[in-house]
Amino acid sequence: MSELPGLSRLVWILKAADCYFPRGESLIFSRIALESEMRKIAVINQKGGVGKTTTAVNLASGLALCQKKVCLVDLDPQSHASLHLGVTLGPNERSVYDLLCGDSSVAEARRAVSDQLDIVPANLDLAAAELELAGEVGREVILRDRFEAEVSNHDFMIIDCPPSLGVLTLNALTAADEVFLPLQPHFLALHGLSKLLRTIEIVSKRLNPTLKLEGIVLCMYEASTRLAAEVSRDVEEFLVSNSSQSPVWASARFFQTKIRRNIRLAEAPSFGQSIFDYAPNSHGAEDYLALAHEVLESDSKRHSNSQDSIAFSSN
Repeated sequence: MSELPGLSRLVWILKAADCYFPRGESLIFSRIALESEMRKIAVINQKGGVGKTTTAVNLASGLALCQKKVCLVDLDPQSHASLHLGVTLGPNERSVYDLLCGDSSVAEARRAVSDQLDIVPANLDLAAAELELAGEVGREVILRDRFEAEVSNHDFMIIDCPPSLGVLTLNALTAADEVFLPLQPHFLALHGLSKLLRTIEIVSKRLNPTLKLEGIVLCMYEASTRLAAEVSRDVEEFLVSNSSQSPVWASARFFQTKIRRNIRLAEAPSFGQSIFDYAPNSHGAEDYLALAHEVLESDSKRHSNSQDSIAFSSN
């Protein structure tokens, strides 16, 4: 390695990652080769009843159906995501509460739902986390640290956030790189949107500089109503007019897929199943599979447009 002084450790890493090329050829690597490719997505809206948990669960299930390895994290004390997938915990079983307030590892709390889908479940104990962590130094980054301590083979981590902007949501925003915002096209659903965006911006500035608002998912959409079109237009105009104020949501977009109002989506949780298991031929299954494909398409574009590759020539 005399021709590349100081790079012996780097080349050793590249060899281990099968990214090493013999002398006389270009040595090409990227951050993607050295770091986990897992996309970390927080699904968040501080207003309840807008399709947040439904989106987190069924997007995770849709990505798993597309043969991606997905870890769903239930960070809501109501544990609706866990119940949605038929996961209930016994008195001594580990949950996301034990990650935040105990010494459990992610592997100890994680449960397999299917070959491609895992979940870190929640239960009512999580409601006490805010109070228990009140005096804890670094309480906002506990979840991030737990996941960074684990070598993961997952392609996606999707976090179902609680309908509030407390310490649990802050943990989600520091652990994630992207925010998906489910939004019902209704006037009241817009209330508090600016506060939520401000929270994302503050977390990005102070705790997690990689965080950004990736996109908005319209849920319970009824194309036949004028209100849906008006609210969608208002939100889009708001984002465009304020995009210059913050890079955090400068590239935010509406997903082309709109989740139509569908009774099967409301029924599925009571059977402990995703929409793909409960009603695979429904509009709800069709829409969430389309959303999963749209997310995967953006993933492919992200990799193809990456400018992180660096080439070393050994002449």
